[in-house]
Amino acid sequence: MPLLIIIALLLVIIVLLWVRHQRILRQRAWLMREAIRNRDFSFRLPTKGLPSGERAMQETLNELGNTIREQVNQNEVDTWERLTRVLTHEIMNATAPITSISQSLLNHPDVKGSEFEDGVKAIYDTSRHLSEFVSNYRKMSELEQPMLSTVELPAMLDDISRTYPQLSWQINVPKNTNVRADAGMLRQVLMNLVKNAAEAGAQKIVIEATNEKLKGSKGSKGSKGLPLELFVGNDGEPIPAENRPTLFVPFFSTKRRGSGIGLPLSRRMMLQQGGMLELADRPLLGCHVTFLLNIPYNRE
Repeated sequence: MPLLIIIALLLVIIVLLWVRHQRILRQRAWLMREAIRNRDFSFRLPTKGLPSGERAMQETLNELGNTIREQVNQNEVDTWERLTRVLTHEIMNATAPITSISQSLLNHPDVKGSEFEDGVKAIYDTSRHLSEFVSNYRKMSELEQPMLSTVELPAMLDDISRTYPQLSWQINVPKNTNVRADAGMLRQVLMNLVKNAAEAGAQKIVIEATNEKLKGSKGSKGSKGLPLELFVGNDGEPIPAENRPTLFVPFFSTKRRGSGIGLPLSRRMMLQQGGMLELADRPLLGCHVTFLLNIPYNRE
């Protein structure tokens, strides 16, 4: 009889554990469904405590989320690039004759010194500025192919920090951290982020490097197949929530005289190197704004 009671208790415990486990799986499924519904592909659910099969499945789903996010961002950039190419072509065709004709009129004796001179000059200045403005966007589709090589990230960051001595720098990147990138493009992306921070009134720049498998490892070469996550934060003016979705959209700028090309161009350059640039979900400690760069590790 006691044996039957023990068996019954074990069965009850097994059933309760099974019910609890199924409830946890349903909760995970709900969280992932809501993340995808809200276009948040940065979700990463924990795998600790899961059986080997379910752990492998969860790791695959986590990686799938990153893959979807990268593909969505790539498609978004490609769409804007095609639109920009069409717009710049049409606008340049329209402004070129206006600039040429208004410039000729400014040199005409009937216009020079007359009451029409200021009006013609305004037309000329506006068309010229518009042409210059549009020509900047051609950079979005005229980037050269990156020349990938081994880049010593700490040395590059130290060099950039010396360019902005008026800022306070906190760089937490392990020594000998090498990435696979185009040195010129990567430097320009980092410079754009620092320049934007300085223009937003930042006094401090915080840079941290992380990798899921880098934690706990003695070396700084990272794990092959996993990108380096480089967080670049600052304490400048925060980005309003309503501006976050359009931050990487060409033509969009929160600055009064901004061209709206810096961040879209920077993202384009990161994508060409096999990386990514995005706004971090949460800023680093002591920062108001933080950007996240995914940079491939050097695989040598």
